[in-house]
Amino acid sequence: MMMKIGIMGASGYAGGELLRLLLPHPEAEIEFATSSRFAGEFVHMVHPNLRGSTMLKFTPPSVQGMADACDLVFLATPHGVSKGIVGDFLDAGVRVVDLSADFRLKDPADYPTWYGWEHPHPEMLADAVFGLPELHREEIRDANLVACSGCMAGASILGLAPLVKTDFVDKERIAIDAKIGSSGGGSDPTLASHHPERFGALRPYKVVGHRHIAEIEQELALAGGDPVRVGFTPHAVNMARGILATIHIWHNRPLMDRDVWAAFRGAYSDEPFIRFVKSRKGLYQLPDPKVVAGTNFCDIGFELDPHAGRLVVFSAIDNLVKGAAGQAVQCFNVMLGLDERTGLEHVGLH
Repeated sequence: MMMKIGIMGASGYAGGELLRLLLPHPEAEIEFATSSRFAGEFVHMVHPNLRGSTMLKFTPPSVQGMADACDLVFLATPHGVSKGIVGDFLDAGVRVVDLSADFRLKDPADYPTWYGWEHPHPEMLADAVFGLPELHREEIRDANLVACSGCMAGASILGLAPLVKTDFVDKERIAIDAKIGSSGGGSDPTLASHHPERFGALRPYKVVGHRHIAEIEQELALAGGDPVRVGFTPHAVNMARGILATIHIWHNRPLMDRDVWAAFRGAYSDEPFIRFVKSRKGLYQLPDPKVVAGTNFCDIGFELDPHAGRLVVFSAIDNLVKGAAGQAVQCFNVMLGLDERTGLEHVGLH
């Protein structure tokens, strides 16, 4: 069944990736690609990689127009926008996949703590489904509102979820070091994204108290059944795309590789977008974001450190695909009952 689709915020980086993935999708017909700034312009003027693929033009945002014409909308808007308009779409019978943070957290009290504002629709949070199919596939299938994960949070959660279900992880001592490319900051330029400031840099930022901690702890507690405490520090690095989450886990008994493999394979052996990377030969022996650029894969690997009683997990994704648009399209496929790989079977560049 061909679904009529709207993309709000289609001129941003995640919006451009949604267009790239959905234009050839066999079950999606894009009715709206909205942009306040570029309304009236051809999509390929902003996303030149789409030249020749579409003659679609950006239109001004119109909640009513999209609600009247669309079966499902993707919201690739800045944080704080979707919370005010999602209800209008749902009331009109339009399903929503939201790429922002506005409906990720279940506890309304977490929004003032982590985002600095009171949620205007706390009653809607319980019905929003967190958008990682690897954790919430069955709930996503019937959801009317899917809240996609944050990009660094998604990489971290996927690297940790199988392990917090075990009895060997110290759930009070988990540290995540995430390195992210410049596209993670969005398409609106800032001093931090200015090329002379960004080039050659490896810059820690928001080193404690990052807002992604809230959804990481929320999802890991749901996965493992017990509260989890994580330390999380991101770094801006000199690449455009990609995330590598290096996760330090302290364990409470001696481990062997087979213990860790059992946890990961037990959780992910049938997952179409999880790949295990742990080799003793070649250059790419562990996950590297370069290898997953443009794809919906999450590459996961690990090493044991018996000297420090530590397990080090590596999780690599493309922040704009598995961390945003690809995750959203994967959820779309689940919602429609399609093969999850539909429109996402791209291999990476090298």
